[in-house]
Amino acid sequence: MSDNISILLVDDHELIRSGLGAVLDLEPDMDVVGTAGSVAEAITAFDRLQPQVVVADLQLQDGTGLDIVRTIRKKNDTTGLVVLTMHSGDDQIFAAMQAGASGFVGKDAPATEVIKAARHAAVSPKAFVCAGLVGAMMRRRSGEQTSLTDREHDVLLLLAEGLNAAAIGGKLYLSESTTKSHIARIYQKLGAANRAQALVTAMRIGLLSTVQPSARSAGAAS
Repeated sequence: MSDNISILLVDDHELIRSGLGAVLDLEPDMDVVGTAGSVAEAITAFDRLQPQVVVADLQLQDGTGLDIVRTIRKKNDTTGLVVLTMHSGDDQIFAAMQAGASGFVGKDAPATEVIKAARHAAVSPKAFVCAGLVGAMMRRRSGEQTSLTDREHDVLLLLAEGLNAAAIGGKLYLSESTTKSHIARIYQKLGAANRAQALVTAMRIGLLSTVQPSARSAGAAS
């Protein structure tokens, strides 16, 4: 059995499918096991082939690459999902991140960026990477300032590492009840109902630069 990364490539232009597919197949650790030209074809091919990574164009005739991302994310959180697009604006970056994509690459980027994103997605499917993410967060933050106290920011950083309230309190020499109060205020300021929402919002507005994959599914304030 091959240890290569199996890839499903989705684009509604046959020329791009064949060209990018050939580039990916040249990599010694990658195999393009299938292609699709629409959302419907992609979901059918995914169910049949069970690839490790799906590389999908954002704009498709019967929907978007984000429809594919959301559908597959409902099935599992282990498949790597890379979104390609000609329109790599800030809104598209945040939409891909919130949908559950593993990576976001502009079609004007060199092929090496797609290759790097596919390798990342295979290893860390729940950790979002995008070359333009930091700039997008800075631009978004300039119009959406959310003020946390120094202590609340310390707590937020530990939430992003996946620690629970008791562990955070131990790190910061706080009681568990005090830590939970800080967490509640963070959620309130970020307009979040739980840890996952708080971390996504904090990433979006630039309060965090990275989140451990385990943190998104950890308990809200436990």
